Amino acid sequence: MQATGHSIKIKSHRKIIFFIYNFRPLGLSIIIYTTLIIKFDDQLMELTPIQRDILTALINIYRLEGKAVKGEKIANLIDRNPGTIRNQMLSLKSLNLVEGVAGPKGGYRATSAAYDIMSLAFDETDIAVPIARNGIIMENTSASEIIFNKVMHLHLCQGLIRIIGNIRDFRVGDYVEVGPTPAHKLYIKGKVVGRDDTMSRIIIDIAGIVSIPRVPVEKIAHQAVRVSQNASIQEASCIMVQKGVQEILVDDTSPGLVNLADITRAVAEGNTSLEIKSIVNHNFITIDSQERIYEAINILGKTGAKQLVVSKEGHLWGIITPDDLVKSLSPSCS
Repeated sequence: MQATGHSIKIKSHRKIIFFIYNFRPLGLSIIIYTTLIIKFDDQLMELTPIQRDILTALINIYRLEGKAVKGEKIANLIDRNPGTIRNQMLSLKSLNLVEGVAGPKGGYRATSAAYDIMSLAFDETDIAVPIARNGIIMENTSASEIIFNKVMHLHLCQGLIRIIGNIRDFRVGDYVEVGPTPAHKLYIKGKVVGRDDTMSRIIIDIAGIVSIPRVPVEKIAHQAVRVSQNASIQEASCIMVQKGVQEILVDDTSPGLVNLADITRAVAEGNTSLEIKSIVNHNFITIDSQERIYEAINILGKTGAKQLVVSKEGHLWGIITPDDLVKSLSPSCS
């Protein structure tokens, strides 16, 4: 197969490029014309659907792997013949949208112009935004853009989510959860109602949005109630009832923590007269008072702890619980 390119100017700042592919199977000459409209001076370039598919796949794979992409990988991702990919790459390279990388580890890489045309930011420091599909975190998949629409609708809130990864992994009816986003720790969940393969986007009916406030844990933690290590379990339990708390700090050379479950266990075993230091727990998890709320959520989720002890200026100061965190969250759309 041979390909030649011709162009004619039809208006200022515009060209129509004719890519002529000349096939000669069995002595026959079959000529295929494809057109591509280009507007210069930072105007929109109209790509064919397959060119958009190729650029989307190329950018997605490069973002995930950080190296030049083989044509075979693109072909597998968009279910096309490798020969078709090679042919299309010729036209994309001539438009300065793709560059070739030579060598055994070579392949293709999108240029900054390609990112502009696909309305994508070119930033190699991007942080992945996790996506869960039907409760399972999807590997090698991230959200790169979230757009809200129908925000003035009384009963409907929809979003467009651009996917880095295989868009064909998503199906209408899937339940997805996206987040946290890097800057604002935003979580979005909803049901997939549409899919745009060309733009690598899914459309979801948003079931809920949670925004985690960008404030330190000190703002939502409560100052700990303290008791002497020599107090009896009964005395400590009375103090907890009076103060309306479910955990207390026990002052000692090595401070410890006692919660309601510890008290209940001691009462069940008939040990209320013992000193509180006999049931104190020294293996608690601490967090600095200036850490963000998101970090507290992350620690509780990973460890399964019932509370965190907040340290302030090197001293144990307060307690933060899942209830404190729930109260701090502000749903934005439902």
